[in-house]
Amino acid sequence: MKKAFRGVAHHLDPVVAISDRGINDGIIAETERALSDHELIKIKLDALEKSDRLALTQKLAQQTAATVVQNIGKVAVLYRKNERANPKLSNVSRFLS
Repeated sequence: MKKAFRGVAHHLDPVVAISDRGINDGIIAETERALSDHELIKIKLDALEKSDRLALTQKLAQQTAATVVQNIGKVAVLYRKNERANPKLSNVSRFLS
C-alpha cells in the first residue's frame, strides 16, 4: 500500500511547510486539517540536517496520529485514514479508486 501512496504523492504539492524553528500549535492544526481533508499530504521541511528533518517528521506524525509514508530530501509524505473523507478532496479516493 505504501508504494501506491508514494505514487499518488509524487504528483502532490506540499501543503504544510515546517521552518527550521520546528513544530508549533499552528503547524499541528494545519496538518490535522490537511490530513482530515486529503488523507495523504506532502510536507516541506526546511531543517538543515537530515536527522533533524527525520525527527520533525516523526514528531509531527506522532502528534497527528499519522503514518510516515516517505522521506526524501526536504519533503515528507504523511497518511491518515479518514472514514468520512470527502471523495472530491481526498487524494486517496481521487487517485486510487
